[in-house]
Amino acid sequence: MKVKDLMQVEVVTLRVTDTLEAADTFMRAGLIRHLPVIDADNRLVGLIAQADVVKASASSARLHASEKERLATIPAREVMVTDIITTTPDTEIGEAVDLLAEGRLGCLPVVENSRLVGILTETDCLRYLRDLLKARAAGAKVP
Repeated sequence: MKVKDLMQVEVVTLRVTDTLEAADTFMRAGLIRHLPVIDADNRLVGLIAQADVVKASASSARLHASEKERLATIPAREVMVTDIITTTPDTEIGEAVDLLAEGRLGCLPVVENSRLVGILTETDCLRYLRDLLKARAAGAKVP
């Protein structure tokens, strides 16, 4: 099985000029923890995790008006991680899981020719494992 078989292709992203207020809004609305940051050509240039937003604001759950205004002034490029471990659609799932586990990563952006084409999260892999375990319990032969 390949990454392309499990990855999410509809990915919520930020632009480098978007603010942490936008990141916080996207994360809360979509219940997501990772936002790839892309440039105008859809090239991956960074990644913002929910923890990055929380660190930038004392507590994003209880923001006062002035703190919300502060988040609105911080561009994604100031907080994003730029040293990103990525994968490709044709990478074997086992190799991608190794990257996630060994790097203690929550996600792997999936890129082709430097352009973001999807994202593989630890949750995607856990769902796949759940499905394998259910199939095995039901008597199906699984690898």
